[in-house]
Amino acid sequence: MPLRAAIIGGGWIARRHVPAIDAAADVQLVAACDVDLDRAEAIARPRGARAYTRWEEMFEREELDLVWVCTPPLHHRGPAVTALAAGIHVYLEKPIARTMADAEAIAAAAAASGVVCAVGYQWHATELLDDVRRALEGQRVGMLVGRNFGPVNGRPWFVDRAQGGGQLLERGSHHIDLQRAIAGEIAAVQTVAGSVRLAQAAGPRGNIDDAIALVFHFSNGALGGVHSAWSPDGQPEVYAIDILATEATIALELGPDRFRISGRSGADALAGDYGDPLDRSIERFLAAARSGDRDGVFCRPADALRTLAVALACERALESGAVVSV
Repeated sequence: MPLRAAIIGGGWIARRHVPAIDAAADVQLVAACDVDLDRAEAIARPRGARAYTRWEEMFEREELDLVWVCTPPLHHRGPAVTALAAGIHVYLEKPIARTMADAEAIAAAAAASGVVCAVGYQWHATELLDDVRRALEGQRVGMLVGRNFGPVNGRPWFVDRAQGGGQLLERGSHHIDLQRAIAGEIAAVQTVAGSVRLAQAAGPRGNIDDAIALVFHFSNGALGGVHSAWSPDGQPEVYAIDILATEATIALELGPDRFRISGRSGADALAGDYGDPLDRSIERFLAAARSGDRDGVFCRPADALRTLAVALACERALESGAVVSV
């Protein structure tokens, strides 16, 4: 019998998740929910599913095995905690939440439940990360440099710093998560923003910065960081991380079209191409849900909670101009 799935949030990211759910074996999308009924129906109707505007009603009426929570991060807590308490496996889009209080509630609900909860930091899910860890075995990482450039969908909550955290949470937290997975915990951060408008050159769309730089001071002495730029539509997208270790220089291409490792570790040349990390993250989530293996997912809420703590420290650093401890 197929696993019965639902999705909450019919916006931009749902365009990636819904086809992946459709393509998954033995999974049936039976419900879609969005505050905009037309968006919910656009997902539900072609699949013979039911559309809802309130997730509370959806949970009351549907027998579900899986739910994708794809709402803006300020609205993650309610549906995620309710689903986990009801024994429904949850794929929760990143970041885990907008606030630490909400994130802690989600992490506590996940720990108390007997079900699987994955947070959607998809770079964490790819075999590329496994190969990086093998290449760095026995070495000390000295520096990580992330790049995240290109256009982005200027959704109203994204361009409102209070609601979505702008580039720092939506883009920068991907790098925080991956760099933590490679080099360990981050002890302190610095953040600066540029004053030149790029995507917002024709006029501000919100109160977020177009160009930011984050610096990470790792507990083990390594230095990390990411430069992020919201470019105008039509400009190319670049997602990459360079890693420097005692005996390695590694370059990671992280999309949008190629996912690749290159460089050298000791005497070994590194080269490899990988599939789409989002597809892999969903495959791993579904495999974990079917087996009941809560450790089978790539990024659990307790881990995403630590990534959020770093991202929120970066926000405080941007406001104060100081080095901020995590």
